[in-house]
Amino acid sequence: MTTPPCQQPHQLIEKVVTHVLINSFHSLSVIVTVHLYFGPTPPPTPGHLLYSTRLKAIANHAGKIIRDVLKKGELGIVQKENARDLQTEADRAAQRCIISSLSQCFPKITIIGEEGDEESKQISGKVYDPTPESTIQVTCPPHLASLGEEEIVVWVDPLDGTAEYTQGLLDHVTVLIGIASGGKAVGGVIHQPYYNYQNPGSELGRTIWGVVGGTVGGMPIVAPPEGKLIVTTTRSHSSSTVTDAVDAVCPDEVLRVGGAGHKVMLLLEGKAHLYVFASPGCKKWDTCAPEAILQAAGGILTDIKGSPIPYQASVPFRNSTGVLASAPGQNHAFYSAKIPQHVKDNLKA
Repeated sequence: MTTPPCQQPHQLIEKVVTHVLINSFHSLSVIVTVHLYFGPTPPPTPGHLLYSTRLKAIANHAGKIIRDVLKKGELGIVQKENARDLQTEADRAAQRCIISSLSQCFPKITIIGEEGDEESKQISGKVYDPTPESTIQVTCPPHLASLGEEEIVVWVDPLDGTAEYTQGLLDHVTVLIGIASGGKAVGGVIHQPYYNYQNPGSELGRTIWGVVGGTVGGMPIVAPPEGKLIVTTTRSHSSSTVTDAVDAVCPDEVLRVGGAGHKVMLLLEGKAHLYVFASPGCKKWDTCAPEAILQAAGGILTDIKGSPIPYQASVPFRNSTGVLASAPGQNHAFYSAKIPQHVKDNLKA
């Protein structure tokens, strides 16, 4: 029997969670490979993995699917639940590619994609295995080291911020691949296809990844400014409940932007202190990857009541009790306590 390409001798993928993150990169044409070396090959320090990256290839291939669809101008827009909930050919094609890559290497994991079962069943993409050009060593958290494929649930949003994508607000667009086990977010990838798009001559695209209890890679974590409070919230799904929650924390500035991934990136970049969204508009694929990366960086993401968001495959997809996220170093419990009780009561699990 032929060994799958990601499990050749001396390249056997054993630590499933972390490797799912990197194979998710493959699915987006971001050329990133991971190998765990053992046996006669010089082994890494125990408890570590070697992430092998091709930085130039990341710049050239990150977000290729999404950018190509927009460049061709044939978005193939369809409406899903309502006029603000759109799907494009970029959503569909990116999800097919993500599912293909993950399924080929990890046939026993559970994958749940935003664009539904039909797109998930179309296994037509490729898994990339480029020659590594450089390596960085990252600790593999002991509590995740022995997870089996059957214990993994992957939540996929192939294009977070679809409405903004169609409106040309390209910095709001992200690709989210979240890894959960035991109902908790344990790892994730946020890919920004259009990072630097407003800076001609700069490398286009950026990928950030994180493992809870481990590390965050792909960007420096920046603390938000002291002496003021900047809140980010929805630009297109506002309501009196959303407004009441934002007002209750007494922000000095409010950033209304699209995409859950983009909002959490603002927390990691030091551009906002809090992400407040007292609405059932988000779903598990919107928050799993951002929560894992934010937590790995020292931040917190919960529902608006301060309770954990569950990520088992059997739970409802919708985050019916909203989202509250705080940047690293912020007092999450303090701000959660400021949310009015009537706001919490309006959001039913």
